[in-house]
Amino acid sequence: MTRWRNIAAAATLLLAAGGALAQPERSPVAIPATVPASALPAADALFTDPALKETRAVIVLKDGRPIYERYAPGYAPGTRLISWSMAKSITATLVGFLVADGKLELDTPAPVPEWQGDARAKITLRQLLHMASGVKHIEAGPEPERADTNRALFADTSGDIYKAAVAEPLEVPPGTRFEYNTLTTHILARIVSDVVAPGATPAERRRKVRAFINDRLARPAGMASLLCEFDPQGNLYGGSLCFATARDWAAFGQLYLDGGVVAGVQVVRPDWVRFVREPSPTNPGYGGQFWLNRRQVSGQDNALFWRAGPADAFAALGHLGQYVVAVPSKRLVVVRLGKTQDDDLQPVRDALAKLVNAMPAAAE
Repeated sequence: MTRWRNIAAAATLLLAAGGALAQPERSPVAIPATVPASALPAADALFTDPALKETRAVIVLKDGRPIYERYAPGYAPGTRLISWSMAKSITATLVGFLVADGKLELDTPAPVPEWQGDARAKITLRQLLHMASGVKHIEAGPEPERADTNRALFADTSGDIYKAAVAEPLEVPPGTRFEYNTLTTHILARIVSDVVAPGATPAERRRKVRAFINDRLARPAGMASLLCEFDPQGNLYGGSLCFATARDWAAFGQLYLDGGVVAGVQVVRPDWVRFVREPSPTNPGYGGQFWLNRRQVSGQDNALFWRAGPADAFAALGHLGQYVVAVPSKRLVVVRLGKTQDDDLQPVRDALAKLVNAMPAAAE
């Protein structure tokens, strides 16, 4: 944490001296001799290449040390930046705590009362985590006003996202098809809430779930800025709306890179870290609410960079180009936060692959 404080102090001095930028062009940190000269220009390209649109923050950790930190004007180390779907990986972590506590089980039917008595009652927690529930959900499409995610976040079903999520029928048998969708993770978030705060009022649910997030994840993982939002019924927006500083998103990546350990303390169980990184049966490029650097079911580079980067890379990803990428074989975490339309993300993926590939392998 001392290194982060030094970076912030240097930025403050720059402003006091009349500097034009809110942050130095590169962070004032010591760069290890093992880091090649090509790595930092590759990181700078995330800001300077116009094809990448708007990059707001980039942090690179190597062997647990910050070696690069840069912000666009108007953003700084204390700025909370939106997760979009990186929140799904936060929710998976919360589920993992409850599995570790023996309060949830991966291969028993998910505890969703509204599904009892019909075919959805057989859907397991594992299938929800793998985005293979078989429930009919529309994530996106040519008519965005009809997409379940948009309606639940911004329109007619936003008053109770959980009610909207569990109302849809089964479309295919559970466990037979990968279908990425945000409402599945909202269901997972409500399952967490019902274990942490059974029978609670909306206000109590918000309070208890926030306390759970702080006590089990934010505080022990060093993510003090982490703030997740709730709907009017106290349902956690577990698929979409968490906010944290770039440094705290980097801490989340480092948590998983280090096998769930922070400062010698096992925060996330190692078997859960392994689980989220294992390819799911219906999509080898997706694990337990984390994306893997493997070929997707679509065969496209629509997540990471499986054609060009290390096979062991995995990531929390979000709409508009939010990335927390962990690469165990290089002891590397790369955070890129910004605003690039999803249809235009291939140059961002290519730039991230170039940066990752410029870094040396982990020391034996």
